[in-house]
Amino acid sequence: MLSDRIIAFNEGLSLSSKLPSGIDVMNPFRGDHAELIARLTRLFYNKYYNDDKPRKLILGINPGRLGAGLTGIPFTDTKRLKFDCGIDTGEIQSHEPSSVFVYEVIKAFGGPDLFYSNFFINSICPLGFIYENDKGKWVNYNYYDRKDLEEAVTPFILESLKKQISLGLDSEQVWIMGSGKNMKFIKALNKKHKLFDRLIALDHPRFVMQYRYKRIGEYVEKYLQLLNG
Repeated sequence: MLSDRIIAFNEGLSLSSKLPSGIDVMNPFRGDHAELIARLTRLFYNKYYNDDKPRKLILGINPGRLGAGLTGIPFTDTKRLKFDCGIDTGEIQSHEPSSVFVYEVIKAFGGPDLFYSNFFINSICPLGFIYENDKGKWVNYNYYDRKDLEEAVTPFILESLKKQISLGLDSEQVWIMGSGKNMKFIKALNKKHKLFDRLIALDHPRFVMQYRYKRIGEYVEKYLQLLNG
């Protein structure tokens, strides 16, 4: 079943690359809440992917602390997991703006059952990163935020993308969340390694929520048009 392959992929994620100073990898499947995340992801993927139907692939940047970093499920915080997917996360609670937008798209598409029967969401880099800022606080970091980090994790990204395709996903076209640096990176990687036939850019959910929130309905409609195109 596709669910079993996705779960095995997640549980096997490991980054061996040496990272630049001040940056740590965030692997939710081996972190402090690994047992809870294992339970949540098994419930989620067995609910929506317990078949062998091919799914179309949507790729974000890399996991954030309050979304996949806490639930193990890309663009799904604990609120969306509980109230939209019917999976109770217990004592752990999180709210991620990007997850809010994604689930507005999912609702407009027809709900989680229909959406996840057609699409699989993950990230170009399936493990996240955190960086200690000047105030001593650990914050989210993107794989492309520093060139030395991008170069260090590119082999891992390439291997992970090949493994995701091998799960049984449709590689004819892929939707990329992040029309700027994320799209630029994957276009260059794809040109060299021919992973996907077509790349389609989507505005990143975080951009919409932070800078275009008053026009969220327009962006939901734009997503639907591109996903159905």
